[in-house]
Amino acid sequence: MVLAGPSGVGKSSIVDRLRTELPDLHFSVSATTRAPREGEVEGIHYHFVSREEFDRLIRSDELLEWAEVHGGLQRSGTPREPVERELAAGHPVLVEVDLQGARSVKRAVPESVTVFVEPPSFEELARRLTDRGTETAAARERRLRTAVEEMAARSEFDVVVVNDEVQAVVDRLVELLVAPMDNTAHPRSTVSGVTE
Repeated sequence: MVLAGPSGVGKSSIVDRLRTELPDLHFSVSATTRAPREGEVEGIHYHFVSREEFDRLIRSDELLEWAEVHGGLQRSGTPREPVERELAAGHPVLVEVDLQGARSVKRAVPESVTVFVEPPSFEELARRLTDRGTETAAARERRLRTAVEEMAARSEFDVVVVNDEVQAVVDRLVELLVAPMDNTAHPRSTVSGVTE
């Protein structure tokens, strides 16, 4: 499963609950060149690497996907080996990426189910980013501009969930991970804030 959505939409909260509810779920820990935020732990939330190390990962084809984020401010990518190893063993895998990363993973692993997490409203997203207090005003504005582009691409995803209640989103994702969807047809309907 490939999970994407704008910054501040609540992906980390969703992932944390999913990992608690599905202990066998392999969460792909991304490599990033950005500095850790307060409370983030190396190897659990991200692999925090230098730009030089990131270049080495690209050169040695060790990333399933990678992208320049927020206009080149930082880079992030998905280490290939753990994902391929867990899939080969038949374990469910969750990859959290941005829009560009979701497109790349879908090309590399066509059978993956892509899920877009969107906020109840754009205003709510702006409030969440402000309340988070982890970015400057300029960085927050950049993230909101990126969010407009990301939300315009929601129709590319197999499933769209509105994060107005974290547990409802988690329950739906657990269903998808435990009994994966038929990827040949993805009916789109709205039920309790969850669109498919």
